[in-house]
Amino acid sequence: MLSELTLLRHLATVLCDRWRALRADPEAGYTTETVIVTALLAALALTAVGIIVAKVVTAANHISTGG
Repeated sequence: MLSELTLLRHLATVLCDRWRALRADPEAGYTTETVIVTALLAALALTAVGIIVAKVVTAANHISTGG
């Protein structure tokens, strides 16, 4: 039981130290924010391309060739 409490105390200390370090440098999270926004924009772009391709394929399949 004592080892679990020691581990939890150590983890809490590390977490508090990391939190203080991040709060001290306000630009520390900028890269992560940029990566997340870029990933979301890429996902939206892929979704838009998928919708456009599906509509073009559907329209192409409905073209009458006179046969």
